[in-house]
Amino acid sequence: GTKKKAACPGLGLFYTILSAFLFSVASLFLKKIEDVHSVEVSAFRCVFQMAFVLPGLIYYKTGFLGPKGKRIFLFFRGFLGSTAMVLLYYAYQVMPLADATVITFTSPVFTSLLAWIFLKEKYSLWDLLFTLFAITGVILIARPPFLFGSRVTGIEGSYTNHLKGTIAAITSTLSAASTIVILRKVGKSVHYFLSIWYYAVIGLIGCVIALFVLNEWRLPHCGRDRVFLILIGLLGLGGQVFLTKALQIEKAGPVSIMKTMDVVFAFILQVLFLNHLPTWWTVGGALCVVASSSGTAIRKWRHSVKKAKQREI
Repeated sequence: GTKKKAACPGLGLFYTILSAFLFSVASLFLKKIEDVHSVEVSAFRCVFQMAFVLPGLIYYKTGFLGPKGKRIFLFFRGFLGSTAMVLLYYAYQVMPLADATVITFTSPVFTSLLAWIFLKEKYSLWDLLFTLFAITGVILIARPPFLFGSRVTGIEGSYTNHLKGTIAAITSTLSAASTIVILRKVGKSVHYFLSIWYYAVIGLIGCVIALFVLNEWRLPHCGRDRVFLILIGLLGLGGQVFLTKALQIEKAGPVSIMKTMDVVFAFILQVLFLNHLPTWWTVGGALCVVASSSGTAIRKWRHSVKKAKQREI
């Protein structure tokens, strides 16, 4: 549809920066929580999303199941989206905040690759180059011993946990990219609120089952951790709302580029509040991933502008 003009220049980009800040602070609180499993944190996040979306579903009269032909896509959207959230929260808990954040920025690159495979969208040599840049960035962050030797420095905790966090972050990114491909397949035939509803409901059901299987369901004993859980839910919801508002009044290309502020905020918060200085390997990996995601966003933006001009002619 036609993008609404912003009330003032740059308002959409300001919303994007605000969204990035809220997401980063939520990630910081997640690092500060003690003895609470990432699956339980995800369950709380799903509850907040359900409480937010339910009035919207009633107001817009979308129903709770969606069109019959789209329900299977909505189910996989919910399953993959909630899986991405759980794995990302786990990565935040076991590896440096900046490292996990940087890996998530490979999502646009993997989205292009999956869209080429499943939706037959164009995949150029530039896209291949950006994919290689992203993989290089992830390797610099993971620093596998067979390439960097047995003494890997600058990680948080044991290397085993660092490797588990890296695998979780990459799998989360692939799940998130798959979710975007599914949303492209569904198109505008399903309301945005219905998509979030499936994400929250399926995520909550999956988290509850996983918690009982893992025997990890317990409220935190510390009152501070309970406050952090509530703030994570509110900040995550706020970040999602402001990102949605940004995409309503600004083109997707500039928003994708400005969203790289997530990485900047992650580095700043990690240094100020977690007393963990990033290594030069992490900085190099961050530059590779940010360049890759920004390049992908710019190419998509220029392509959409070109198509819009052709339609006007």
